Amino acid sequence: MQFSVRYILLFSIAVCGVCAVFVSSLAVSLKDRQETNEKLFKQRNVLEAAGLIESGQSVTPQEIETYFENIEAVLVDLQSGQEVEAEDAAAYDQQAAKKDPKLGRDAPKNPSLVFRLPLKAQVFKIKDKSGAVDMYVLPIEGYGLWGTLFGFIALDSDTNTVQGLTYYQHKETPGLGGEVDNPNWKALWEGRKVFDNKWQPSIQVIKGQAGSPEEDPYRVDGMSGATITGRGVENMLDFWLGPDGFGPYLENVRNGGVANDRLKGAA
Repeated sequence: MQFSVRYILLFSIAVCGVCAVFVSSLAVSLKDRQETNEKLFKQRNVLEAAGLIESGQSVTPQEIETYFENIEAVLVDLQSGQEVEAEDAAAYDQQAAKKDPKLGRDAPKNPSLVFRLPLKAQVFKIKDKSGAVDMYVLPIEGYGLWGTLFGFIALDSDTNTVQGLTYYQHKETPGLGGEVDNPNWKALWEGRKVFDNKWQPSIQVIKGQAGSPEEDPYRVDGMSGATITGRGVENMLDFWLGPDGFGPYLENVRNGGVANDRLKGAA
């Protein structure tokens, strides 16, 4: 039986319409689950950076929720370095904010190729049982060899000692720059210092082998065959720990402008 062009056209439109309705309905019905999974993914990476769970460790959503009972998310005004009020800082979408003309701004020219900054950035405070801040987990991003790397760095309550570093999204070459998410390389960062005695970002990723954190606190082993990626990691830390990133906030913490019970007790 031969169908007319009109029949075929109407049939195709009907099929497309049904498929469009099905896909749209599926997207709407799964939206809450997608948002929940995105939240858990971010929380997991915060925990990995803080060293509370290991890379690849199996944890349930309930276990992640338990860990986060001692973690406070806050929003920070990057220019003033002050914490600002927010209804739900944990749900803040920093990537969306930086793209919004009202919530973000152009970044100054920088070697890390960060082009946009959010006016407010997210910080996670890891607290001990007494409520004192153990460490600060900061989101970082910057260009490597093939694209932007996204991750977190955890600093001790002294705002200088690295407790952990993790990357959860990148386009680097597997076995080379892709080693940024290798647990063995990430373990080399623990105990390193990110600031010199004048509080200037000073951490370096070098070619070859660095000494121990005690003997060589400002340098980390480079990744074999991935000099550009290593330089990218160094550049992004210089940027995000500097005056255009979290530098003003960390300075306020050290000077008592932001509550930190542990630092106050040591003063």
